[in-house]
Amino acid sequence: MSELLPLPSLQDQVVIVTGASRGIGRAIALHLAALGAKVAINYARSGAEAESLLEEMAALGSPGIALSADVSQAESVEGLFAQVMERWGRVDVLVNNAGITRDTLLLRMKPEDWQAVLDLNLTGVFLCLKAAAKIMVKQRQGRIINITSVVGLVGNAGQANYSAAKAGVVGLTKSAARELASRNITVNAVAPGFIATQMTEKLDATPIVAQIPLGRMGSPAEVAGLVRFLAADPAAAYITGQVFNIDGGMVMH
Repeated sequence: MSELLPLPSLQDQVVIVTGASRGIGRAIALHLAALGAKVAINYARSGAEAESLLEEMAALGSPGIALSADVSQAESVEGLFAQVMERWGRVDVLVNNAGITRDTLLLRMKPEDWQAVLDLNLTGVFLCLKAAAKIMVKQRQGRIINITSVVGLVGNAGQANYSAAKAGVVGLTKSAARELASRNITVNAVAPGFIATQMTEKLDATPIVAQIPLGRMGSPAEVAGLVRFLAADPAAAYITGQVFNIDGGMVMH
C-alpha cells in the first residue's frame, strides 16, 4: 500500500505574516490560523484593521498577536521577532507579504519613490528572512514564503521600482533556499497576478481581465490557499527555491 501523507496542520506552530492587516496578508493570516497556528500579524499603520483580524482569528480558535513594525528598518524587525520569541519561543513559518507601490513612468519617477519601494519590498524581505533564518537554523526546521509578483517576472509599464523589487525577491528566494536547505528550511516565492484587493481597486479591470486566460481577477483567498500549501502541507516539504505563479494563466513560461 502506498504511503499516505498526513493532512496539513499548523497546530501549536508559530507563524509571522508581515503586512497582514488587509488584502492578501489578511487572507493568509486567517487561512493559517484555521490550521491551528499561533499567528503574529505585523502591520505598519492599520491598527484598527489588525485588531479586527485578531478577533476573526480568535473566532477560529487561534491565539494571535498584532505587532506594529516597519519591516524596512533593521531595528524594527529585530523588535518584531524579539516580541514573538518572548511570547512563544519559536518561529516555524514566515510569510513576507508587506509591500507598497509608488507607481509612475520611469522618466517621472523620483529617486525617493524608487528607494521607498526597494526599501520595503526587497530590503524588508531580506531583513525578515535573515531574522527568521537565525531562529529556524537553531530549530533545524522552518518554512519561508515570500510574496513576489508576476510583474517581477515580466515587468510592467509604470512600475519600474515595484518590478525591480519583486524581481529581487525572486533572486533572494533562490539564494536563501540554497543556503538554508541543509537545515531543513524551505524558501519559496508566490507570484500573484492581478488580485482583487484595495491595491488594485483603483485600476480599470477591463483591459487587465482581457489579458487573463481565465477571464477574471483572482481573490486573496486563492493566494492564501497556495501559501497554506507551502506553509503547512507535508507534501511541500520537498519543495524549495521555487516561484509559483497564481495569475489565471496570464504569464506562462
